[in-house]
Amino acid sequence: MFDPTIYDNLKVGFENALYDLDNLDEIIQVTGRKDIFEMAAMSRELVLQCCLRGQPQVTAEVILKSSLSDLAAEILETPDSRPGCRLQLRYELLVQDPGASCPVIRSILDEGWPGQRVELEVHYTYGGSNGYRITADVHFVRTVNEEQMEDITELCDHMINVLPPLLQLSHS
Repeated sequence: MFDPTIYDNLKVGFENALYDLDNLDEIIQVTGRKDIFEMAAMSRELVLQCCLRGQPQVTAEVILKSSLSDLAAEILETPDSRPGCRLQLRYELLVQDPGASCPVIRSILDEGWPGQRVELEVHYTYGGSNGYRITADVHFVRTVNEEQMEDITELCDHMINVLPPLLQLSHS
């Protein structure tokens, strides 16, 4: 009998929450899905990408990661270990002026996700882009586990609520 891991249970929780927002509520469109099993490192990663329905200019991703050490601590029930997964949110958008937009993006994310580490990267493709692509990552500072299952729907709703102000920046 297969006993699902913390990663498996959280993965199903995020899939259910986001696909419900897509198929039932019709608020978002799920635009990408990766379920990666890295055999060399024995790690797993789920990436679910979405955008507001009909607004593909700004995307949001939920990134859930589990390492071999997380899995081993869970299966072996290692004393004093706190097995779980790492959680990250990623937003991507195009802007014309990163010098003006990045502080606003950081402020939006700091307000939306207080106490979490926020990183912004600016990408420019020479000769091929009509702007700068901003990748903004929110890294949760602690691991998540099944104790946070009930928070997944609220987390996904909040992630989606951050999209409209970012969408405004992508148009300016």
